Amino acid sequence: LKEKDAEMIAVLRFVAGIGLLVLGRKLFWLFVGGIGFVAALALAARFFGSMPEWLQILLALGVGLVGALVAVFLQKAAIGVAGFLGGGLILGGLLGLLGVDLAGAAWFVVFVIGGVLGVILVAAAFEWALILLSSLAGASILVEALSLSRPVELMLFLGALAAGIVIQAAIKRGEKAGEG
Repeated sequence: LKEKDAEMIAVLRFVAGIGLLVLGRKLFWLFVGGIGFVAALALAARFFGSMPEWLQILLALGVGLVGALVAVFLQKAAIGVAGFLGGGLILGGLLGLLGVDLAGAAWFVVFVIGGVLGVILVAAAFEWALILLSSLAGASILVEALSLSRPVELMLFLGALAAGIVIQAAIKRGEKAGEG
């Protein structure tokens, strides 16, 4: 059952990663909900590891759903929260790709630093911040969902990041062209 739960988590992470890569800016509520889901899943696994995996997934889905609903009604605040969560996850994920193993308080400090950087990025350039953060988050989540060697993970991360930025920028340009 544990192996099946781990596979389910990997599939959910993979789907969330693809969704964020392609539609993170366009469907900001998906970005906020996806980041909320992945952050809650990571926090539950780290701090409540003894909790059954199905309960961790249920908790994460609940947090993601609440995040998506809040995003619809309180867009700017939700994007700020998503920027914080996304920045924390991204910085932790990038350090993991570089082989840095964080534990306990060090992981928390890195998460907070990444979160603050994410909020600053979102505040400075909202649309492009959404594209960059959702592409970074999507690429990180996608890579974490797969069990690959570190060099392959890094190549996949960079390729997925580039693809996410290009796809979302093209969608943005298409919207602007349609307005003119």
